[in-house]
Amino acid sequence: MRTLWISALVILILDQASKIWVVQVLDLKQKGAIDVWDPFLNFRMAWNEGVNFGLFSSSQETTRWILIAVAVAIVAAVLWWVHREAMGRFARISAGVLIGGAIGNVIDRIAYGAVADFLNMSCCGITNPYSFNVADIAVFAGAIGLIFFTGSPAKKKAP
Repeated sequence: MRTLWISALVILILDQASKIWVVQVLDLKQKGAIDVWDPFLNFRMAWNEGVNFGLFSSSQETTRWILIAVAVAIVAAVLWWVHREAMGRFARISAGVLIGGAIGNVIDRIAYGAVADFLNMSCCGITNPYSFNVADIAVFAGAIGLIFFTGSPAKKKAP
């Protein structure tokens, strides 16, 4: 479990530090947009009140607290699952990455009332209208890692 908590803490620190730096220090909340390496990497401020890509967004306080409760329930379920199963190192790291990202977005919802999304990437003539953050990447990567690194290995056939 130590591996899980270390990876969760690293992701949480990276997520919150990047948000403080870009949103507060670079003042993206006022500027709205900063071209970093156009079009590959730009900062575009977006306050996400919903889930991915703004789905289920609402300015209602009830929706905010429901999304917080869902994220906390997912974190609890992943912790229970990891504790119950004998998972390998990469599965524990993946779980920690997912948990760190989920907690990072919960902190945003509590502090700001919405998740601070700011990373925007486009390429090859395709303009991406969506912004995301380090926590979003971590939740996605952690979930993919759990898919690949959990489960029982296939049993070898006897010769």
